Amino acid sequence: MSARLSTAIRLGDAARAILRKTRSFPDHGPGDSDLSEGNHIGVEPMLLALSMELALKAWIVFDHDDPKVIRSHDLIKLFERLKPESQAKLDAEFKGSVAPYHPNILFIDYNIRHMLYQHKDAFIDWRYLHEPKNTMFERGVFEATLEMVLREFQKRYRIEPVTTLGR
Repeated sequence: MSARLSTAIRLGDAARAILRKTRSFPDHGPGDSDLSEGNHIGVEPMLLALSMELALKAWIVFDHDDPKVIRSHDLIKLFERLKPESQAKLDAEFKGSVAPYHPNILFIDYNIRHMLYQHKDAFIDWRYLHEPKNTMFERGVFEATLEMVLREFQKRYRIEPVTTLGR
């Protein structure tokens, strides 16, 4: 593996940083009267979708040592660019660690493809809130899936400290 490994790790780190940032936004429940800090509403889905995009691109870079840049925001297309064994691994982990806690009655065999397809254009849809459309974002299942993708990606490599001889 070439220098692309460090690119994949940086993409994964950026995805994790965005996820952490969205968690720092204040929550506004029904009883909150001060909505001045609520400007993040609508930004969270966009940032979470961007984070998922970066996480999937990190997997793609790790799977394929190809210098060609991927220019897509479509989450299902990005997922389909993964090697079949990576897709199977993420789907199995989704079914074991996400789907039981976020069931979807619309699907008999709810899998990661269903979740990504439902949110495939979330980055674009939530980025342009001023355009009227029927936009739905299931934050709980999306965030749980993002955490799982990042956790599984981090299992693919290990960073070892390097020490110089004689020092």
